[in-house]
Amino acid sequence: MSLLTLQGVEAFYGPAQALFGVDLEIGEGEVVALMGRNGMGKSTTIKTICGMLGPSKGELRFDGHDLRQLPSYKIARLGVGLVPEGRRCFGPLTVEENLIAAARPGPWDMRRVAELFPRLEERRTQTAGSLSGGEQQMLTIGRALMTNPRLLILDEATEGLAPVVRQEIWAAIGRLKREAGLAILVVDKSLRELSAIADRAVILNKGSNAWGGSIGDLPAEVADRYLGV
Repeated sequence: MSLLTLQGVEAFYGPAQALFGVDLEIGEGEVVALMGRNGMGKSTTIKTICGMLGPSKGELRFDGHDLRQLPSYKIARLGVGLVPEGRRCFGPLTVEENLIAAARPGPWDMRRVAELFPRLEERRTQTAGSLSGGEQQMLTIGRALMTNPRLLILDEATEGLAPVVRQEIWAAIGRLKREAGLAILVVDKSLRELSAIADRAVILNKGSNAWGGSIGDLPAEVADRYLGV
């Protein structure tokens, strides 16, 4: 049984249609890569899942719950954790306060987040606004984990980061797959890193499904057509 199901989802920004019948499924403990060039509907799909943009048509279910009429905070309480594009930490709050602000009961706590990202323990009393971009991204991931989600959504979690920090983030995502058993939906442009962690990939083009399947079976010509520069 799928944990998350999108079937025939359409969505609009005012009169402009952005999604044209998107299909997506994620099972328990599965890592799915959502891919495509900029402006093809990836972030819109995430906004729709998280209740920030209501679908006009289609099925949208999480663990058997119909998400179409639920506000974002209720979707989060069901177990959907979001790491948004652009980090969006609470700058004036400390690292510890950022993490505590999002905490819900479950296995993910301050100690476990610090094990995944030791730098956050070192910066525990610093304000989030004083952290480097990479540290802020670690904090944003840690904050999402503190909600103890069943599905973790990562929207461009490595964009704009230095290569060494990118590798730290990818290593952490790999650990989450191996050790935490989380379902993960990850949006990124790096096919090499995604190939190492994702079970399946879904490619969007102009708001519609262009390809889907095992990421190891992604044909080079399809990658060039829909992911190449």
